[in-house]
Amino acid sequence: MKYQLIACDLDETLLNSQHTICQRNIDLIQKAKEIGVKFVPATGRLYTAVEDVLEMLGLANQTDEYVLSANGGIISENKNHRLLKCEKLTFQKAKELFEFGVDKDVCIQMHTLEGVYLYHLNDDERKRVDGQKFKYTVLEEDNIDFMKDFHIIKVLYQSTDIPYLEALEKQMIAIFDKQISASYSSGRYLEMNKIGVNKGQGLIDLAEILQIPIEATIAVGDHYNDLDMLKVAGLSVAAGNAIDDIKAVCDYTTQANHNEGVVAELIEKFILE
Repeated sequence: MKYQLIACDLDETLLNSQHTICQRNIDLIQKAKEIGVKFVPATGRLYTAVEDVLEMLGLANQTDEYVLSANGGIISENKNHRLLKCEKLTFQKAKELFEFGVDKDVCIQMHTLEGVYLYHLNDDERKRVDGQKFKYTVLEEDNIDFMKDFHIIKVLYQSTDIPYLEALEKQMIAIFDKQISASYSSGRYLEMNKIGVNKGQGLIDLAEILQIPIEATIAVGDHYNDLDMLKVAGLSVAAGNAIDDIKAVCDYTTQANHNEGVVAELIEKFILE
């Protein structure tokens, strides 16, 4: 199979512990591009929060180059961030999710096209988001009525206590009401999108837009929010540091971890060879 597109998770897959890209990955991605293979970041972040990644890869503000963001809720072309797909939450549902988390031991993140807003930002999460170099606004009050006309794409609860997040998810079944889908990422986030939104559907939609057979795509990731795209891609690759449940469903697991060049290894093995 001649692969035409690589959909790649960012945090803990392409990006190393310093939230940057090792030179080996940059060099091999460029070699893949030179033979016509598209490289598409597929991230839980919003597309506006990956500009530094696109700059490092030479993809910023380029036509016919794309990003899957917000866990597949948004497909955008890099040139002027042209939106091709945008799946948003209703304000009422986003408000319910926010208000449920207000008195819980979590940092709440509201990801909107108008900006990222954080409530109960703790020192650990502040260090992480500052390291990722994206802009955000800290909410001082437990009210999001000013977002009534915003495009709210997803809501996150952050805690390093995953069992606690899982317990909260079980308590929110009535709030979800078959309108919200949940996934986990980075060992610290419960991510809540509109039902049907996931990286897998995003990859399917982008492949259709580009008229690329889904069998000619590669997906690579490390955590649960990558699972859907790993299942639909023609070739699924787990980072060497991926959780065991992800490794179990993938066709290949790299020897390299995210600090050593996960993407470079898969390009050498499945693209250049």
